[in-house]
Amino acid sequence: MSVAVITDSTAYLPQELVDGYGIQVVPLYVVLSGRSGREGQDIGPGDVARALAARGSRVSTSRPTPGDFVAAYRHALEAGAGQLVSIHLSAELSGTWDAARLAAAQVGEHIVTVVDSRVAAMGTGFAVLAAARTAATGADAKTVAEAARRTAAATRTLFVVDTLEHLRRGGRIGSAAAILGSALAVKPVLHVQDGCVVPLEKVRTSTRALHRLVQRAVEAAGDGPVSVAVHHLAAPERADSLAQALRERLPGLRELHVSELGAAIGAHVGPGAVGVVVAPFWQEPDEEALTDPDGS
Repeated sequence: MSVAVITDSTAYLPQELVDGYGIQVVPLYVVLSGRSGREGQDIGPGDVARALAARGSRVSTSRPTPGDFVAAYRHALEAGAGQLVSIHLSAELSGTWDAARLAAAQVGEHIVTVVDSRVAAMGTGFAVLAAARTAATGADAKTVAEAARRTAAATRTLFVVDTLEHLRRGGRIGSAAAILGSALAVKPVLHVQDGCVVPLEKVRTSTRALHRLVQRAVEAAGDGPVSVAVHHLAAPERADSLAQALRERLPGLRELHVSELGAAIGAHVGPGAVGVVVAPFWQEPDEEALTDPDGS
């Protein structure tokens, strides 16, 4: 029985991977001044960056509706899937997982398995890829969902922002942390821990913050094979510099994706944000067995 994988637009997967694995993507909604639409379809990163740079302009986001997910699930089933695994950004950061859960109850919880990745952006994306690659081997839904959970749990998501104000306005970080960052003019390195955005360490300059991002990513990667994503919003030069440094310092690097954050997460981190996601590189179980020197 084939298993289809569904996610939301905040996974920011490269389109060629979405198409190649037949992953369905359900978009979040983004609201600008006098305009609203679906992330990645009606409103893109540039729209959000311009809106946030304009004085007095506000950007907000909202989850997909349960009906959006029901439509996606039924489409996958009509296309021939027997079971579905639906993987989404942290429920601590968005109501998207809850909307998917409500939709699964309508379609049938014995058919749809909904996974809270507890991470965001390509942290979710790599979990989705692990699920899709596992599904492609013919695995059942339980195994596919477990591949997603295991990858997400082993993933580190690190980032820096030019200002904490956007995270504070969206309720994604505490007011005390945001005020402290502004008052001391520090550039905190942030990460996603237990599904929430929390400060990891404080540095004084953007240059130092980028340096620490690289160091932290190298520490997270260790010596094993890893997949890495570099994200940014309106900061392509910073992202390219970060990606080049990681290529030089990660001997276990197996895949690297550089992409601009979409509107939904970009609205909360603001222009100038850059981040790194480090995940274990997915391998088929029998490929892992081949690396066992005992051959067991």
